[in-house]
Amino acid sequence: MSTFDRLFWPALRCVWSRWADVLVIVKPETVVGWHRAGVRLYWRWRSRPRGGRPKITDEIRTLIRCMAEENAGWGAPKIQGELLKLGFVVSERTVARYLRRLRRRGDPGKRWLAFLQNHREVIVAFDFFTVPTVTFQLLYCFFVIEHGRRKILHFNTTRHPTAEWVVQQLREAFPEAVPYRYAIFDHDSKFDAEVIGFLMATGLKPKQRAFRRPGKMGSRKDGWGVFGARSWTMSSR
Repeated sequence: MSTFDRLFWPALRCVWSRWADVLVIVKPETVVGWHRAGVRLYWRWRSRPRGGRPKITDEIRTLIRCMAEENAGWGAPKIQGELLKLGFVVSERTVARYLRRLRRRGDPGKRWLAFLQNHREVIVAFDFFTVPTVTFQLLYCFFVIEHGRRKILHFNTTRHPTAEWVVQQLREAFPEAVPYRYAIFDHDSKFDAEVIGFLMATGLKPKQRAFRRPGKMGSRKDGWGVFGARSWTMSSR
């Protein structure tokens, strides 16, 4: 750099502090703004509607409303099954979404608690809980409990629970004719059609608990979880 340059540029800086702006064709803020606008346009294009799931017809809505009003104890699984018998193909989730818009008679939570109270001597329930071992692995404990007296009828543990394994445990829990009428369980994927078929063949009426259904099953399961953590964690070393 020459002597003239050393004198000229500092002097220009003192006279005109923003002289460097005229040398910038595109400012960084402009480039960032273009990029953000491009990102918005891209995701708007990716999220554009592409048809989606077809809407249910007015006839199906009317049937769902009539079934819900005339049968206060029916939930989405029961109504969806009845619609399939009539030849209407509709998913259980769609029925449940439409049921939430209806004002049904009575409180479903109170009806469920009344059912548990009135049939407590003929209800059994089964579920899983997990027990961590000292090696940071999980054991899955399956148990069958009598609702009335809170008596554990059967329990076992496994590292890899499947529907076939659950059916085998139910065979061991109910080897003969049982005095129970209802079997309560949740929507676990392991409790599939094979499990439900075995229950019906045994003479038990399956009743799947709805999500967030009130009841005492959770507290009993938690208590058994403490016992299992003390017992099987030590035995799995």
